[in-house]
Amino acid sequence: MNTTKRTKIVATLGPATGSKEKIREIIELGVNVARINFSHGTHESNGQIIDYVKELRQEMGMAVGIMADLQGPRIRTVVDEDVEIEKGERIYVYDSSVEKSEILNPEIKIVGLDWPGIVADIEIGNDILIEDGLLRINVVEKGDNYLVAKVEDGGVVKNHKGVNIPDAKLKIGAVTEKDEVDLKFALGKGVDFVALSFVANAAEIIATREKIKKMLGRDEQIPLIVSKIERKEAIKNIVEIIKATDAVMVARGDLGIEMEESKVVIYQKEIISRCLRNATPVIVATQMLNSMIENPRPTRAEVSDVSNAVIDHTDSVMLSGETANGKYPAEAVRVMRDIILKTEKSPFDILAHGFLGDKSHTVSAAIAHSAHELLKDTNSKAIVAASTSGFSARMVARHRPDRPVWVMTNNESVHYQMSLVWGVETFVLPECRTLDELIDRSIDTLLKNNLVEPKERVIIVAGRPGALREHMSLVKVEEV
Repeated sequence: MNTTKRTKIVATLGPATGSKEKIREIIELGVNVARINFSHGTHESNGQIIDYVKELRQEMGMAVGIMADLQGPRIRTVVDEDVEIEKGERIYVYDSSVEKSEILNPEIKIVGLDWPGIVADIEIGNDILIEDGLLRINVVEKGDNYLVAKVEDGGVVKNHKGVNIPDAKLKIGAVTEKDEVDLKFALGKGVDFVALSFVANAAEIIATREKIKKMLGRDEQIPLIVSKIERKEAIKNIVEIIKATDAVMVARGDLGIEMEESKVVIYQKEIISRCLRNATPVIVATQMLNSMIENPRPTRAEVSDVSNAVIDHTDSVMLSGETANGKYPAEAVRVMRDIILKTEKSPFDILAHGFLGDKSHTVSAAIAHSAHELLKDTNSKAIVAASTSGFSARMVARHRPDRPVWVMTNNESVHYQMSLVWGVETFVLPECRTLDELIDRSIDTLLKNNLVEPKERVIIVAGRPGALREHMSLVKVEEV
């Protein structure tokens, strides 16, 4: 049995982890992916953190991925001063494409939204949620450039607070002007992943991938796109989103605002299951150890939350404020690692036979399935997957084998992008011209790293050198 952590940890870096020493500490404790949230910080501060991670992963010889998380179309309130609204009263809502004076009525309170033209996308009957859903208003009338809304849950509307409009079909896209600037900067720094906020459909993912290719001037070795599921519309389009994206993040913060809180955990489990079947890496995020922003120990509920995400077979779990600006960033990583290790040793982490539910196999899926069965039947040490694009590694990892998955690649981008995938450890090899050369170099690498001993068996999974990407054609039992 493997005794190392298989579920990966994504940690958000910020003021609490902005020094090279702090980043080194949390990498040593088990962080696999460093997330830089471009909603905060400057290009200078975020760029420095990226540089530190790149230096450390070379110094430490660890395949730590770097994720640039774009802010996305975050809608916020616009008020000159705090506006107190009471249940049952009616207020005006306008957006920044019109002058406030055009709809000014001294008898009715006014709240602005900072997104030009958004009023056109909002319909009568839509709820508008303000400040994490603490305040709720419902649209009852619609004018040419304004809305009239009835207050359902009152309170004080403050300036620049987040707004969610769950049922509106907003034509605002996933990449804003700010995101364009941030994306260009992040690509220039050589990040491994780009996370898209408030994704609504597959078209937005495809358009962003083309934008990235155009910015970089190439089609290959580009960052993987992580689609953040935090809108009601994304849940409706989840099948097409999973097919179009490279990875998924279940961003439970905004998702819990846009939908009934009691449904979020159900969608979390459904999304993980779909991603597992599709061999798409999936991250569970938001408030996993939230109390550790202020406290050195988590709540029992938080421990249970992380453990259940592991039992659901997520690829990665994520820390946000806990490591970005919390008082105990290293302790949060240590706690998360320990929860993962203890859960993975439990019988509840075992993937039931036939769980993937494949009714028909592609050749690649059949090869990965055979490798998993051979691993058990021959009592082999590990699966060794040769992977140019990462596809073979993901196909093998989705079976959640109870022994190591060692990935050999000649692609440095894949080396770091596999940091998000459950249970895999990667090694970079020179390009091999024949299958025998590939196997020999792989075995030599394992021996050099003291991972295997003579006479031990490993399962080799590969495509033929020079074959098409995303194609597996061989599975073999190899004795060292």
